[in-house]
Amino acid sequence: MKKLFLVTIVIIVGACTPKERKWVAIGDSITYLNDHLDETGDRVTKGYMTRVVEKLPAVTVVNKGYNGWTSGGIAREIENLELEPADVYSVFLGTNDWWQGRPVGTISDYENNTGSETLYGAYRIIIDKLKALNKDAQIILITPLQRADFVYINDPTNNAYGSYKAKNGQTLEQFASAISAIGAYENADVIDLYHDSGIAVENCVKYKRLKAQESGEYNNYTYPGFVDVAFDPVADEYPYPVDAIDMTYDGLHPSDAGNEIIATMIVTKLGD
Repeated sequence: MKKLFLVTIVIIVGACTPKERKWVAIGDSITYLNDHLDETGDRVTKGYMTRVVEKLPAVTVVNKGYNGWTSGGIAREIENLELEPADVYSVFLGTNDWWQGRPVGTISDYENNTGSETLYGAYRIIIDKLKALNKDAQIILITPLQRADFVYINDPTNNAYGSYKAKNGQTLEQFASAISAIGAYENADVIDLYHDSGIAVENCVKYKRLKAQESGEYNNYTYPGFVDVAFDPVADEYPYPVDAIDMTYDGLHPSDAGNEIIATMIVTKLGD
């Protein structure tokens, strides 16, 4: 009877022990920065991947984030990225595709595997590779975030306007919707940060500090007030002091608050 009781305890404990899983996170600078916090000007204490693993200790993560890369860049280099077989893959791309003017394409580009020139075609190459590594792996597609005006903290000459207007005739929302459509086509998990995270142009930053055109005095402009105010990356102060940080610290890259939202949404999917 005592032996049966012990066996029962072992079975119950075993059933309650979380299964160890390997997660490969593919992405751009938002993913890359998880392991390079010094490049955030020490404005971020923990990236989204670290936060996920803290919440789910049985998950180990491999960071495959690349600064400035697009889905097309990932697709073209897919055989050189040393991707490993894993239980879970996340693909968090799209914001650089939008800014660099890559055509979003159509679902037929995905269906017909037309190559890396469109976002749809590039995602087909990426997902085919992930399926080849592990046909049973969980694949999580993460859409880009809405973004305000981006100004790189280490080089203000690297800057870009936000997702409040189109670039090359395409909106960032079109790229987010395409990624969601690919997820539906593949029956893959989708985390729609663009629509569902609560991170929006209005709360990416609390304000942008810029010189008033009339007086030359610095003012703190909230969105949309800063949209038409000029910024000189050489002569002006960095427009996002620490106090301006909200869901991002530079208009694009998530702050601690933003990373926590992303991590929480990923944990929900990993817990399914």
